[in-house]
Amino acid sequence: MAVEAFAPAKINLTLHVTGRREDGYHLLDSLVVFADAGDRLQLEPGPEMILDVTGPFAEGVPADQRNLVWKAAEGAGWRGRIRLDKQLPHGAGIGGGSSDAAAALRALSGQGIRTPEALPLSLGADVPVCLTARAARMSGIGECITPVALPQLPALLVNPGVPVPTGAVFSALAMRNNPAMPEEFPEFDGPADCAAWLAAQRNDLEIPAMGVAREIEFVLDELRVTSRALLARMSGSGSTCFALYPTLKAAHFAAYEIEAAHPDWWCRAVTLS
Repeated sequence: MAVEAFAPAKINLTLHVTGRREDGYHLLDSLVVFADAGDRLQLEPGPEMILDVTGPFAEGVPADQRNLVWKAAEGAGWRGRIRLDKQLPHGAGIGGGSSDAAAALRALSGQGIRTPEALPLSLGADVPVCLTARAARMSGIGECITPVALPQLPALLVNPGVPVPTGAVFSALAMRNNPAMPEEFPEFDGPADCAAWLAAQRNDLEIPAMGVAREIEFVLDELRVTSRALLARMSGSGSTCFALYPTLKAAHFAAYEIEAAHPDWWCRAVTLS
């Protein structure tokens, strides 16, 4: 019997790079939330592994053992046909592949298939937090996940269609021992209160990512001048950027503004939680 799963876009509201281990892994301190937009999967048990990739962003996505969904299912000891509907751009800093893998593991867990403890992190630093699929503080190399209470945040996600290699962005990072976020988070009254606090935090990869893809700076400039924007920032290692708004209606209106000026950009008004 086939089961379905939703793989939401992962957004890094903050991303502080706080150090680097001797093995080369970077230490992070990040506030992560998830959108009500994402990829969709269908998993049907069978005698062999088959991965079908469809959707507007299917091109360039491997449909074999290189895909994280394939690796996740195989690592959990499962076989069958996986249908992956790619609605999210890849190489975009919103955890597409990691969220897909996590969604597959959640779906298999619901079928009584146990995920080996070390498997999620072995697939990538974002997979453990994507398994939770809700607001959390992610630290260490991605293994430390602490749930966080946040208000629902109306937002606009924008991607200019330029994939950004994560390795190139980290290589361009000037400082790797940056301050972490405050130890305790305040209670937020709403989106405006949360955005004001976030403005004092950072994404340490934003400046190096701009050096890799100048389009990111342009997207951020465009988001900042949309009506009622509270905060604009890059997510993850780029190239997707987001802006927060006081209401979902304001986010949709900003989407109309961006789409009218840049019809070739990917835009989604969403709620983050």
